[in-house]
Amino acid sequence: MTAAEPAPGRLALIGLACVPVIFHLAIVETCHVRFGWHFGGLFKLGFVTVSAFTHWAIYATLLLTFALTLRPGHDPLICAMARRMHGPLTDELARYTRRVTIAWSCFFAAQLGTSIALFIFAPLVVWSFFVNILDIPLVAAMFAAEYAVRLRCLRDPPRHSLAAILSMIADVRKPREEPAGSL
Repeated sequence: MTAAEPAPGRLALIGLACVPVIFHLAIVETCHVRFGWHFGGLFKLGFVTVSAFTHWAIYATLLLTFALTLRPGHDPLICAMARRMHGPLTDELARYTRRVTIAWSCFFAAQLGTSIALFIFAPLVVWSFFVNILDIPLVAAMFAAEYAVRLRCLRDPPRHSLAAILSMIADVRKPREEPAGSL
């Protein structure tokens, strides 16, 4: 591979980013087509169904994954992730990471609720723009907002590269080594 050629990972990301745009453009181009038992109607129904169910399933799963860890007696998800990266947490960091878990749960609930409300009450093109075009920028904005709050609220905020965070997430399924003699 030469310096002028993009890495395969970058090509995959570019391709992945193009899929929602293509879905949105297909919905925009078929906005005059009514749903029905003809080719155009079935084509549009397919794009709408794939976009809707994919978006709703992702956000419902994320909401449940984060929110269920907030129940009494459970370790909030972001606390567990921070503990995995840093070891024991200070009280300040434990409070902060619990609040971040709550914030992400609220974000996922807002994304899901907005998507469903727009699907029911707004024109399909508006809903598609929200789901297919604004989704990734809204997630990026949430990450940026959380990072800004972290820098402002914590005395000694942890800083990690995105690669380190992704590596930690990938290692979640690996069992932790227990010290000898532990139960």
